[in-house]
Amino acid sequence: MKAGIVGLPNVGKSTLFNCLSNAKAQSANFPFCTIEPNIGVVNVPDARLEKLESLVNPERVLPATVEIVDIAGLVKGASKGEGLGNQFLGNIRETDAILHVLRCFDNDNVVHVDGSVDPLRDKETIDMELQLKDLETLEKKLDKVKRAAKIGNKEAQKEEAALLKIKVGLEAGVSVRAIELSDDDKRDYVKPLQFITDKPVMYVCNVDEESAVTGNEYVVKVKEVVANEKAEIVVLAVGTEADITELETYEERQMFLEDLGLTEPGSAKLIRGAYRLLDLETYFTAGEKEVRAWTIPVGATAPQAAGVIHTDFEKGFIRAEVIAYDDYIKYGSEAKVKEAGKMRVEGKDYVVQDGDVMHFRFNV
Repeated sequence: MKAGIVGLPNVGKSTLFNCLSNAKAQSANFPFCTIEPNIGVVNVPDARLEKLESLVNPERVLPATVEIVDIAGLVKGASKGEGLGNQFLGNIRETDAILHVLRCFDNDNVVHVDGSVDPLRDKETIDMELQLKDLETLEKKLDKVKRAAKIGNKEAQKEEAALLKIKVGLEAGVSVRAIELSDDDKRDYVKPLQFITDKPVMYVCNVDEESAVTGNEYVVKVKEVVANEKAEIVVLAVGTEADITELETYEERQMFLEDLGLTEPGSAKLIRGAYRLLDLETYFTAGEKEVRAWTIPVGATAPQAAGVIHTDFEKGFIRAEVIAYDDYIKYGSEAKVKEAGKMRVEGKDYVVQDGDVMHFRFNV
């Protein structure tokens, strides 16, 4: 699962990427600093993993991860190939969710590609380019569907009606994710076309250090504009977060955060938010060798969850032994959970719950 960082040039994307992944992508005060997308695998912060580790005392601990892609800055005209538009838009299409960075701070020393700070204008510029690209995708499909609908193909007529509704929305500057469509239309006609503006989005308001806790007027305006988008918003002082990651010890980092009035790095909130945005959840395996967090889509069944470990586990699935996370913490060990009768045996239809601690029985 990939989340792509997008935005205009010079709004803090590569600094954010470095902050999240410690991958040290090049970031500098000029447009198009990033050309090829940088990719980092980022651990998902999860206090539950630390608690399991303290109870089990395993040889190693492996957290869940999300892949973060730093995509070069888009500019006005990208949908027509301006800047390095086609390449960048192709990179966005390959991601599962979008982290849209908006500059919400004033600083005369940091050049803005449009000469002034206005996050709403910047958002509109990016949205328009993505919508124009989606319109191009839609019109190619609509031409074919219209021909089939004309000769009385009932399915094509249904598809045409849905696509025309999307066309009207896109032409009015509405992203696909915000257009009211039935679940059937979304599944049958929207999903196969992989519209960029249908991807879930999180707006990352990049603020100055003084606004890290409370936000500022720019953030208030962004919240008002995106209220109907079903999008997540996170406020982050990206430059400050980058400074924090440079500190050598955990204690130094915590002191810096406390001075700012923060309880944890904003980047941790962002990563957890991206995880939710991708509609993912976590189950755990816990034993002397390792305690590990496994990533699954929300709604995954026990065999599907087993398949994340190895495809043979899914093919030969017999049953799952399941302990609710809260029960594991309450009783303190697998043995005591069993004694209390709190370990459940679940079959193929069991839908895994976030935080389940699981063992799989299989036969290949």
